[in-house]
Amino acid sequence: MGAKVLHQWAALGAYDFVNIVEAPDDVTIAKVSVALGARGSAKLESLPLISVDDFLSTLT
Repeated sequence: MGAKVLHQWAALGAYDFVNIVEAPDDVTIAKVSVALGARGSAKLESLPLISVDDFLSTLT
């Protein structure tokens, strides 16, 4: 679907698994989320990330 899973962890808490996924844009992640969510067995949350350096450069 145009996205790549970089890391996967089993989690204790609100979610059973955490996946770090790389995609070229938010639209691609939306497509993946809709496809997985349509199965009805997954609860998904997307958190777009930026590097700390990029974040800090926006503060100046």
